[in-house]
Amino acid sequence: MLKPTIEKALNNQIKIEAESSQAYLAMASWAETKGLGGTAQFLYQHAEEERMHMLKIVQYVNERGGKAIIPALAKPESQYKSLNQLFQTLLDHEVSVSNDINDVVEICLKEKDYTTHNFMQWYVAEQIEEEALARTIMDKLHLIGEDKGGLYLFDRDIETLTVQASNAPAK
Repeated sequence: MLKPTIEKALNNQIKIEAESSQAYLAMASWAETKGLGGTAQFLYQHAEEERMHMLKIVQYVNERGGKAIIPALAKPESQYKSLNQLFQTLLDHEVSVSNDINDVVEICLKEKDYTTHNFMQWYVAEQIEEEALARTIMDKLHLIGEDKGGLYLFDRDIETLTVQASNAPAK
């Protein structure tokens, strides 16, 4: 049985994951209307991934005897000045989500709920990857600058972009 503080924290995280999915869906739509099909597909995929993160918590809460709350969501931002602004927004958002997940982990430790703490470790690891991926994208966009050819190649290749750093051996 979940303690009320844990259930509340997890329901808040459900909302955060749902908002992430909606935000990435709006970003994907913006990119698609700008002719950035690769970027759009990348973001559609990430919107679905965030939805699955939410669903995983919903099921966990319900399985542990709590009641998952499916929240109302505010309309996400849908206009961006540039691809750089869009991906900077994405990076900032991922850093914020990491902080939110760390808050849930801290509550788990205070409440001595080691089962939920263990469950949340998957999210901790996932956020490390999400932040690294967003930083990699920003690095690539900074390298491209205003080069239209570089932007074309970036958009073509982003669908297959993954985090290589997490798989690389430590130096």
